Amino acid sequence: MYYNGRVKYRRLGNTGLLVSEIAYGTWLTFGAQIDEGQAGRIVRRALDLGINYFDTADVYGKGRAEEMLGAILPRTAIRQDWVLATKVFFPMSDSVNNRGLSRKHIFDSINDSLKRLRVEYVDLYYCHRYDENTPLVETIQAMQDLIHAGKILHWGVSEWTSDQIAEASSKCKANGWIPPAVNQPRYSLIHREIEARILSVCDYHTLGVAVVSPLAEGVLTAKYAGRKPPAGSRGQITTLNMFMRATLENSDIEQRVVKLARLASDYKLTAAQLSLAMLLQRREVDCVIIGATSLAQLEENVKASGVRLSPELVDAVNELFPPAGV
Repeated sequence: MYYNGRVKYRRLGNTGLLVSEIAYGTWLTFGAQIDEGQAGRIVRRALDLGINYFDTADVYGKGRAEEMLGAILPRTAIRQDWVLATKVFFPMSDSVNNRGLSRKHIFDSINDSLKRLRVEYVDLYYCHRYDENTPLVETIQAMQDLIHAGKILHWGVSEWTSDQIAEASSKCKANGWIPPAVNQPRYSLIHREIEARILSVCDYHTLGVAVVSPLAEGVLTAKYAGRKPPAGSRGQITTLNMFMRATLENSDIEQRVVKLARLASDYKLTAAQLSLAMLLQRREVDCVIIGATSLAQLEENVKASGVRLSPELVDAVNELFPPAGV
């Protein structure tokens, strides 16, 4: 593990790539919640703090998030200083072939993403979901060709089941193909399902794990607990809160988040920092991808890097939010 005084770095799975424990993602923010000016300030500050992994997808804002990131990153720091990830799967138009993980869609999509991002290659290219309509071998071979063409350095999966991850990894190893290097699942104290099997499968097949929505879209910051969603927050914007609505309306979760915030305060942490640090205690997890919409949120979240929690504190958090299977 490497440390620059503000953020620590971990090796991503079985690759030689070092990524910051805190990564920055653009889901539901770039092109939706923040404009290019604010996005630029956040990205520049993230780089100053030592964040080197930036995550996006073609479908975020139907290409707008990639365009915004492409207008900022290449002008802000040299290419060697940052790790860039994007994704492919979801429909980008009404065309029947402009979706999924077919060879055609993968090739069309990477070329479009590279143009929007204004780069010659991406470090990580995720299969954003599993495609039941395309033979897995076709998808794997397309990823091999993109690596050999120098358009991507590593490929990965996102929101695949443990069996799908295992099958893809096993097929690659059996045929001498380059296996998936990383998995990006949803993971937070509220959503701990991946602890049941997915984390162990990733560990067995040496996939790195870069988790998305580690603060349950802001619910675990406690800013929504006991009050109406603040103006301008994701929870208040109906076009953005569809994935968190059920959690916001769950009074049991709200009460546990309040207790989490009190517990964190006793240890001179915020609820967000404690929530992120809990995930980073897992040796299988390489980084957590945050989606801060302000410099203050970004700076608060980065302070979770390097935090080591006492066994007593870990037990107390697990009592509030039990691990999968408990």
